[in-house]
Amino acid sequence: MRHGKRTFKVGRTGSHRRAMLANMMKSLIENERIETTVVKAKELRRHAEKMITTAKKNTLAAKRDAIATLKVAFNPLTTKEARAAKTGDKDSFSRDRNVINKLFGELRERFAARNGGYTRIIRKGIRIGDNAPTCFIEYLK
Repeated sequence: MRHGKRTFKVGRTGSHRRAMLANMMKSLIENERIETTVVKAKELRRHAEKMITTAKKNTLAAKRDAIATLKVAFNPLTTKEARAAKTGDKDSFSRDRNVINKLFGELRERFAARNGGYTRIIRKGIRIGDNAPTCFIEYLK
């Protein structure tokens, strides 16, 4: 029986679904608002809220869990990139490092006093072409 195994399959294989959700979460953390279909947004909301709860713990284990969930690739920096990073140039290294820093910095502080309900889904309309209902998903201010 399949009791207690809730997930939206979204018509994809498990590996495709995990990669899609990781990329959508990175975009949501980076931009704080993305446009997608309603079904994807509902599934993303579950994972995005868990990510904020993990970030609120602010431990090394929590950071490693977030890195694994978001499929972050920490490639070693070249000497030029390391020098630029030390001077404070935030665009000098990969987007993934910025995502983790924003998650454990700005977003963790913003939601420190809140006990859940970090995201909002705003329905937009239907998409021309495949008639899919679209929406915005965003972090609350």
